[in-house]
Amino acid sequence: MQQLYIGNKNYSSWSMRPWVLLRQFGIAFDEVYVRFDSFGADSQFKATVNAVSPVGKVPVWVDGTLAVWDTLAIAETLAEQQPGKHLWPRDPHARARARSVCAEMHSGFGALRSHCPMNIEARLPVVGQLIWRDQAAVRADVARLVSLWAELLQTHGGPMLFGDFSIADAFFAPICMRLNTYGLPLPAVAQAYVERVTALPSVQAWIADALAEQDFLDFEEPYRVSR
Repeated sequence: MQQLYIGNKNYSSWSMRPWVLLRQFGIAFDEVYVRFDSFGADSQFKATVNAVSPVGKVPVWVDGTLAVWDTLAIAETLAEQQPGKHLWPRDPHARARARSVCAEMHSGFGALRSHCPMNIEARLPVVGQLIWRDQAAVRADVARLVSLWAELLQTHGGPMLFGDFSIADAFFAPICMRLNTYGLPLPAVAQAYVERVTALPSVQAWIADALAEQDFLDFEEPYRVSR
């Protein structure tokens, strides 16, 4: 059985992408949960992940003797392994665009990711208000998201970015979680997309597992001293 190594579901936005992708498309896999005890060289997390990946980070896709790390590489590998499921859009132009927006998500939106770390359990609208007031780069990231989503939804007719659910929606799922947690202001079209992503069965399953963890990690929550 193929395995996906992931970190804490409450915090690990990178792990969420391939997990949601696999679950939403009904691809069987074994989940290997590796708790974020710390990221020090002597941590149990590093010892476990270093055994399957040279970079010591999650997620990692393990298929026999093959280990694939990095979310884009995992997504491309899954698309090759499951051609009949059409993880990318079928139309070649839409497929190229989907790859482009996934790459943009993968390497961009740094301010939003930095100032609004994923924390599914939390509801932090007051923190979000302060971030929105003080961080122009976060406002710029959200403006880009709103513009991108509106264009794709109009072009492809929804309900997902390219019509049917695809790798692109899995890549934006953690951003949707951040927007929920911090209550950042969105126009109606973007808010409706966030709600549709949040309601996906795979995302609901991830959220349920995240809420069940009850694992407060202070180094992941600099804005709180406890739950």
